[in-house]
Amino acid sequence: MSPQEEPQISAVISVLVENESGVLARVIGLFSGRGYNIESLTVAPVEDGGNKSRINIVTSGTAMVIEQIKALLYRLVPVHKVSDLTQIGPYVAREMALIKVVSTGELRAEALRIADAFRARPVDTTVGSFVFELTGATDKIESFIDLMRPLGLVEVSRTGVAAIARGSKTI
Repeated sequence: MSPQEEPQISAVISVLVENESGVLARVIGLFSGRGYNIESLTVAPVEDGGNKSRINIVTSGTAMVIEQIKALLYRLVPVHKVSDLTQIGPYVAREMALIKVVSTGELRAEALRIADAFRARPVDTTVGSFVFELTGATDKIESFIDLMRPLGLVEVSRTGVAAIARGSKTI
């Protein structure tokens, strides 16, 4: 199989870093400098003292590209650990989205019915609009958004993927 024919795979990579100025810029620079795409990115402090942050990155490429990304991430100075959750075993990945739907009449009622089926919670309601909050797997959020399009979808804001290994495994 030639390099052009090698299949693209998706990876969820968690990186434990020092919580200091410029770290995120270095991580993003690593990706942009080599033309790698970041499909989702989340970052937040994960220790009581706020000394360390966890960066969750969803990216895709050939197996060789994913290995190269992990090796390059590990070489960044403030990085403590790099874990490819898609390789270490089962993991939980969720994201949250706010979805605004502007509609009236039967379309409005249908949006509420679908939201109930997806367990999307209306967090803002006006006479002509809803803002739904939905948490779940990326494909669940994509499906909900697709169903809301014909019902008056006007705006979407998403958090990106937060992921963690299942069971006793840790990064």
